[in-house]
Amino acid sequence: MTRTALVTGGCSGIGLAAANRLRADGIRVLTADLAPDADVAVDVSSAKDVADAAGSIGAVDILVNSAGIVGPNAPLWEITDEQWDRVIRVDLTGVFNCCRAVIPGMIERGWGRIVNVASIAGKEGNPNLSAYSAAKAGVIGLTKSLGKELATSGVLVHAIAPAVISTPMNAGTAPETLRYMIDRIPMGRLGEPDEVAELIAWLCSDRCTFSTGSVHDISGGRATY
Repeated sequence: MTRTALVTGGCSGIGLAAANRLRADGIRVLTADLAPDADVAVDVSSAKDVADAAGSIGAVDILVNSAGIVGPNAPLWEITDEQWDRVIRVDLTGVFNCCRAVIPGMIERGWGRIVNVASIAGKEGNPNLSAYSAAKAGVIGLTKSLGKELATSGVLVHAIAPAVISTPMNAGTAPETLRYMIDRIPMGRLGEPDEVAELIAWLCSDRCTFSTGSVHDISGGRATY
């Protein structure tokens, strides 16, 4: 039986690498993105958009929540209401919307894999990225709770916490902020999307069986807990 994966943010960066890696495992992959070449046009921050997309796709066995934005590079007190709300809606509420849409079907079928792309910023916080750090911390908390809720259902839920990865999303990050993040990576370099995709592929597979509700670091040694 060929399984179907839905990868949000699947047209660039980690999402694109994950989509390609899952296809290499023989999985049918659908990308959900606002990019013109996406399989499904979805704004993950919109509950209606996500629900409509889920209804048109059919059964989803694997969900990779990779859609995200960095948001403003500024001190917290300079962030506007609109900037804060946008980051939270995309990076956190988007994960909630997508999980809620596909989980009932996974429970019914007795098998599912969900991988939520968080960030080391959600554990440690990065200066001038308070909205992003807060949203990713929320993703980690959501994952831990959801993993426990689904622990006996056959549906496994994980978060990954990358350090800074060489993706288009980070192209607009302020140089001083980027340098701050790289300086804290013992390996002394950016991570590559394909490296992250390998971890995602394992978490989405039958090879992963006794882990759920956990956060898997991929940080070049930066993570300390």
